[in-house]
Amino acid sequence: MLSGKTTLIAHIGFPTHAFKAPLIYNPWFDKHGIDAMVVPMGVEAKDYPASLASIFRMSNVHGALITMPHKVSTVGLVDEISTTARIAGACNAILKRPDGTLLGDMFDGAGFVRGIQRNGFRCEGAKVLLVGAGGVGSAIAASLAAAGIRAISVYKTRSDAAVNLAARLREHYPQIDTQVVFSTDVAGYDLIVNGSPLGMKDDDPLPFDLSNLSPATFVGEVVMKKEITPLLEIARAKGCRYVLGTEMLFEMIPAYLEFFGFGTATPDELKSVARISY
Repeated sequence: MLSGKTTLIAHIGFPTHAFKAPLIYNPWFDKHGIDAMVVPMGVEAKDYPASLASIFRMSNVHGALITMPHKVSTVGLVDEISTTARIAGACNAILKRPDGTLLGDMFDGAGFVRGIQRNGFRCEGAKVLLVGAGGVGSAIAASLAAAGIRAISVYKTRSDAAVNLAARLREHYPQIDTQVVFSTDVAGYDLIVNGSPLGMKDDDPLPFDLSNLSPATFVGEVVMKKEITPLLEIARAKGCRYVLGTEMLFEMIPAYLEFFGFGTATPDELKSVARISY
């Protein structure tokens, strides 16, 4: 029940019609008797800097979930950002601290890492191949680095995104063997990660050269259009362990809840109360 004591978490982006977070968080708050609510707020890019400052002047706003198109610009609008957000070059969460300062963090990668760990993958000492060095891919790389991987190769496309991501990883995690590569051959990797949109369209090429895929290789996917993408079809047929793109979302929310100080949840619990289906 919304009251004058309710703590608000703004969900800021544009447009808002596809927002699903309120349909997951708010039922969970209700179940646990937590007087908090996630509120969608549609803000266009041109209005975002002024709107963000105004939103956080409200005394009952405790934090914000940030989505497109504001993740990158948020980095320059908060007082401090985490190492993960610095490497990703983007924020998708803001916490208002007791002194009123704003802390930005990025949880796309945390959701992915929790998902692969829950499915039995051990990050410590692993060798990783990543395709996709945009916002999601960079966040995953940052969280994998924090989880203790030994080496990561980032596939180079026509843009400089992979080169820039590798430079940020080397700056913050110099102990990790970070390489930019020009091949997607998966031979020799413990984990391969599709952090790109490849697989969203029916005629997309596969993100990797899978001719040398070993059953021992763990396959990570971020595409959520359907559960079993063409990449995962091949991984499953080969006997590989894998993680669905949709798992990243439900693994990410517990990290958000912890960040905001609301405790934690399991993905299964969140799925049981969510008012959406995937």
